[in-house]
Amino acid sequence: MKKLKIGFFIDTFFPMIDGVIMVVDNYAKRLSKIADVTVFCPYQKDKAFEDNFSYKVVRCKSVRMPGSDYCCGIPKMDSKFKKAVKNANLDLVHIHSPFGVGKIGVNYAKKHNIPCIATLHSQYKQDFYKATHLKGLTNILLNIAMSTFNKCDICWGVNSEIASLYKNEYRLKAPASVQNNGTELTLFENKSEAEEFVNAKFNILPDEHVLLFVGRIIELKNVFFIADSLEKVKKSGIKFKMLYVGSGPDEHRLKEHVEKLGLTDNVIFCGKITDREEMCKIYRRADIFLFPSLYDASSLVQIEAASQKTVSLFIKGAKTAGTITENVNGFLSENSVDSFADKIIEILSDENLLNTISENAYRDLYLSWDKAVENAYNDYLKIIEEKKV
Repeated sequence: MKKLKIGFFIDTFFPMIDGVIMVVDNYAKRLSKIADVTVFCPYQKDKAFEDNFSYKVVRCKSVRMPGSDYCCGIPKMDSKFKKAVKNANLDLVHIHSPFGVGKIGVNYAKKHNIPCIATLHSQYKQDFYKATHLKGLTNILLNIAMSTFNKCDICWGVNSEIASLYKNEYRLKAPASVQNNGTELTLFENKSEAEEFVNAKFNILPDEHVLLFVGRIIELKNVFFIADSLEKVKKSGIKFKMLYVGSGPDEHRLKEHVEKLGLTDNVIFCGKITDREEMCKIYRRADIFLFPSLYDASSLVQIEAASQKTVSLFIKGAKTAGTITENVNGFLSENSVDSFADKIIEILSDENLLNTISENAYRDLYLSWDKAVENAYNDYLKIIEEKKV
């Protein structure tokens, strides 16, 4: 059987790292075992970065975006890139952004009458307004993005809430379904070993609860909201340590805020941790994964937490909470510091409930990348056959 030729089109890629890039990488490296995979993307600021992957990477010229670490692709101004796309002989296009490179992918699919799939990773309206602070311009930019997605054969939301958001608010006309993300982490079976390692590394007492956040240390992810809630948790008398794993532009401000709240002895800034086994141990030691972000669509870290039987606490109405059922495989809080703190206190005060919901999170929410990509590949085959008909 001939290998499928699959083209991923994304408007940013390594050496930058974010959730969308990690999704594409996990798809591409698994599919490259059974298919001919090419990732089309822009050069980033480090043009000396070597693309040493199990799949092919084709890059286009780019320009640095003002006030950002990202570079914006300008594929239409790159004849070498356009030639590579023209000669790609793809069977299927899968776009992961609706901008310059993503549009090239859609146009290729239309010209060659092959399927075009889009993954809906982001809440673009929120992104555009944050960047412009102008409602009119936000709506114009959203319409431009949606014009790309509406040319696709099908759009995959990363959860049901995101699929619904695009259909009901963003006016997505293309068919939509859900394709959940996964994780490469597997359960670290020896919980005692994990606890001993984390306790020793971060000077945590065995009887102290551990609360955890993993991600960019940026106000957008409500990291200050977490700290504010912990002030009330501390006053309740609960013994705990809060681990912030990650780095980001607001880390220094957050440290100052933690000190101001009198939480210095309770909060540990772990920095960025790239060792995946160490991360498994940290998740395994944590009692609750705190993720009050209203920005994320469906974060990979919440799947990582579930892989280690660690329950997550979200804000009600958050799109990233779209995969959970309240008090079955996860917890929800009202969007206030007091409510979030009260929920933490409530959860930590009922060990049986915490253990039950943690087991359910592993049962319901953990999905390996191998299985997630297998599901996607099977859908690719169906979509290709439907397109032929």
